[in-house]
Amino acid sequence: MRLVHEPVEGDRQVLATDVETADTLLARTKGLMGRSSVPVDYALVFDLQPDPVKAALARLPGLDGFVDPDQQAVHMLFVRTPLDVVWIEDEEVVQVRTLSPWTGTGSGRGDTLVELAAGVADGVEPGDRLRVVEDVPGEEDGDSPPVAEAGD
Repeated sequence: MRLVHEPVEGDRQVLATDVETADTLLARTKGLMGRSSVPVDYALVFDLQPDPVKAALARLPGLDGFVDPDQQAVHMLFVRTPLDVVWIEDEEVVQVRTLSPWTGTGSGRGDTLVELAAGVADGVEPGDRLRVVEDVPGEEDGDSPPVAEAGD
C-alpha cells in the first residue's frame, strides 16, 4: 500500500510506500510508542470510530457543547520521536500537526488518522486529499507519483 497526497494545487506525490494499518485494539493502543525512529517512507493509518462514551456524555444536560463525540485525540506518551499527524475525513485533510515526543497531544475531527515521520507532511494542507491506495502488481515506476522526502 501507498499513501498518496493529492494537493488542491500541484502534483500528487507518494508520502509513504510502507503503509501499516492499526486495525486491532492492540495496534491502535500501541501506535508508534517505543520506537526510537520512524522511517520517512512509513505511515501508520488508524480507522477512527466514534467514541460511544463521548456520544453519551454529549447528550447529558449541561455537557452539550462541551463534549464533541467527533473529536479524535492522539497523545505522544512513550513516543520517542516527533511525528506529523494528519486528521482526514472522507479522504480530505482536515488538520495537520507536528507533535513533539513524550508530551505532544492533539485532537481533531476525522474518520482517519495518519502518523508519519516529522517533516513528511510538510506541504499537506487542509482541503488536500490523502488516500491509501493498494499497490498494483506490475505497475511500472514511471506510472507512480514521486516519493516525497522529509522536509520537501
